[in-house]
Amino acid sequence: MRINIYGAGLSAWVAAACLAKVGNDVVIDEMTGGELPSLAGLSIISDEPGLLAQIQRQITAGRLVRRQRELNTATDIHWLALQPSDQEIAERVVDSIRSLNVNDLLLINQCNFAVGATEGLQEKLGSTGEVVYVPDNLQEGSALESFIHPKQIILGIDGRGSLVKTKALFKPFSGNLDVLQLMTTREAEFTKFAITGMLALRLGYINELANLADQLDVDISVVQDGMGADPRVGHHYLAPGCGFGGQNFAAYVSTFSGILQREREASLLKTVLDENELQKELLFRKLWQYYGGDIKGKTVAIWGGAFKPGTASVDHAPSIKIINALVSQGANVRLHDPEAMANLQLHYSDEPLVSFVDEPLFAVDGADALLLVTEWAEYWSPDYVKLLALMRTPLIIDGRNVFDKQMLQQYGFEYIGVGR
Repeated sequence: MRINIYGAGLSAWVAAACLAKVGNDVVIDEMTGGELPSLAGLSIISDEPGLLAQIQRQITAGRLVRRQRELNTATDIHWLALQPSDQEIAERVVDSIRSLNVNDLLLINQCNFAVGATEGLQEKLGSTGEVVYVPDNLQEGSALESFIHPKQIILGIDGRGSLVKTKALFKPFSGNLDVLQLMTTREAEFTKFAITGMLALRLGYINELANLADQLDVDISVVQDGMGADPRVGHHYLAPGCGFGGQNFAAYVSTFSGILQREREASLLKTVLDENELQKELLFRKLWQYYGGDIKGKTVAIWGGAFKPGTASVDHAPSIKIINALVSQGANVRLHDPEAMANLQLHYSDEPLVSFVDEPLFAVDGADALLLVTEWAEYWSPDYVKLLALMRTPLIIDGRNVFDKQMLQQYGFEYIGVGR
């Protein structure tokens, strides 16, 4: 099939790479104007594991082409993958598509606009074709895998004229599906927001419980196991920590929070977002309390800067808030991350108090504290004997509850976790 994709974000590039991989002829229009930047220079691509290589492979094969603001009249499937703030751009694209005077078009809307936005796009497109809403369920860090092998596909379709073509478009990715659901476009848009909001609420709730557990001298990891064992609750998104981040997740939660506030004049999600920003500074506050507010000149090692393992992205990452707070108090920060170093260096290239190291143990040499911020697998089981010998003060503040508290204490470390 011949597909035009509009957008320059992660969802656009992942869709382009995956749709081209299964044999479609794909044109991606980044809607930015001007000269096309190099692919390697686009952090949204280079930060996502495997994405750059897959895009380059499809370009070399001739199945993926980059263009700017040039509609392909031979295309009968158009795919909108724009940012939540780009609804006006989407409407202009639809106006341009309608002007082609081509019938039986299929327009896939994967943008997270307001509930009812797909209906508005359908009105603009008119009888030229049908607009189908397909929620973006990508997970940063495993975006290719989540597109190629989804567990769930939701199709928001108000008519049924394009159902056969839509199913055929997704057939290469539906072999291992647990669920394929058909619903109206409004229901599908609402479902996407509802899922994202529920995940944010679970994260916010477990963090609130962990903060309370600190005050009540309760180990939240035991409580967490008890909650997860209840089949009504389960373990998913029930890990306390120092806050969640990510470009897409934060944007979607914020958009849905805005909808709730506008329609209901209140939003639990607004509280979750506000509390999450405070949670991102939790490790700094624990360090501040440990040293009685005197951390000027202290050397603080940080393991992990990406907002989560498996990605180089630092969008809305807790590490940024922690580093900013440490620097503002005159602490020296020594940082390691296996993937996000280049992005972190862009943030702190002119900051003399922040240095970067190539190995985790280099960060802790002479350190007054180690803060674990991102739970990369290589941090889970370090050489504790070397770690203890290298640190000036054997203080570990574990922002993801990765380490075994009792074992660290037996080695001679002072351990502070989240709700432990």
